[in-house]
Amino acid sequence: MSTHAKRERLLLADLLEAAGPEAPTLCHGWTARDLAAHVVVRERRPDAAGGILVGVLKNRLERVQAEFTAKPYEELIQLIRTGPPRFSPYAVKQVDEAANTVEFYIHAEDVRRAQPDWSRRELDPVFADLLWSRTERTARLLGRRSPVGLVLRRPDGRTVVAHKGVPVVTVTGEPGELLLFAFGRQDAAVVELAGDKEAVDRLATAGLGM
Repeated sequence: MSTHAKRERLLLADLLEAAGPEAPTLCHGWTARDLAAHVVVRERRPDAAGGILVGVLKNRLERVQAEFTAKPYEELIQLIRTGPPRFSPYAVKQVDEAANTVEFYIHAEDVRRAQPDWSRRELDPVFADLLWSRTERTARLLGRRSPVGLVLRRPDGRTVVAHKGVPVVTVTGEPGELLLFAFGRQDAAVVELAGDKEAVDRLATAGLGM
């Protein structure tokens, strides 16, 4: 049976292919080509990918990213589809599922929702619950830079506190939408915000996410 990560990987590849290399994405300043190169470098060049989180490796990451960005777009998409090489930790099914399910879901929406004719994807309940569990586990990390108290709430009432503080803004939406919001895609997430207007406005432009 295909894992969630594998399904999201193939969907991301399809969306990138359909959009074309120069299509915009929700990743600030990145075209579809840039995003495709990022995904490939993250999986295939661990010596450089550490620069995503570690500042001293940032220059190396930028050099390697530029090298992959210059590759033929079709090659990048094929590398995404075929997945990581055997020596990559992402080649282990459990690691792939844990590390890539959310990564590929977010980036697939980065491509989909940057297009003018995008439509919202309906998620099956099992996948929605999986995304909610990941949201619960990472909410404090994703919401750490929120300028106001931040509560994420599903329509059924289940909630998680992403940031303590006052005033409080409650963001209500389906799990996938809440995850997008918490990853800094506030403008693209289909959610409802409740709270003081000034607090809502501050949250809407806050640098949420990793």
